[in-house]
Amino acid sequence: MSLATRERAALADELERAGPDRPTLCAGWTTRDLLAHLLIRERKTWAAAGAVVPALAGVTERAMDGYRDMPWEEAVRLFRGGPQDWSPLRIERVDAAANGMEFFVHHEDVRRGVPGWEPREPDYARDAALWAGVRRLGALLRRSPVGVVLARPSGERYVVRTGPGVATVVGEPGELVLFAFGREAVRVDLQGEHGDVEALRRTPRGV
Repeated sequence: MSLATRERAALADELERAGPDRPTLCAGWTTRDLLAHLLIRERKTWAAAGAVVPALAGVTERAMDGYRDMPWEEAVRLFRGGPQDWSPLRIERVDAAANGMEFFVHHEDVRRGVPGWEPREPDYARDAALWAGVRRLGALLRRSPVGVVLARPSGERYVVRTGPGVATVVGEPGELVLFAFGREAVRVDLQGEHGDVEALRRTPRGV
């Protein structure tokens, strides 16, 4: 079972438990907003571009409103069931590439959106899949003025960005993914020369 399949089911369960009005790590979004984002992302892909193209933000908001207005249980059930039969995301390899990290990050956005959170227990299959994807995270750290190494406590590491100086981010695979996606509610250790570490700490991360 792929990371995307497992995290979709786990995220749907978490959304059911949380209800529609719980804060998330996505600034200004409740769980209702986050679920609407997930639904347009795979069901109205033409409307999702506003998340990264400011000129299209109004299109995205109107599409999200359609899902925000759905009964909560129905919207969660729609997400749990996956995209339409004709969607390329029904192909397991496409789903795994597009949704594995996405669903993991948004699952943690819900889990960590309120005080008292703790990282999930280690899971070999999940952590292996996340670690395999860590090497592709350089684009999320492209604004860093220094080189960036992402490393596990066990010593495994990937150089994801080169530059003058280097800062090393140490953490379990899920924590490294969340850090690269710009989340602050993470358990990582930043190592290196003070100036390099501070430069990375101040750098906007994510999409």
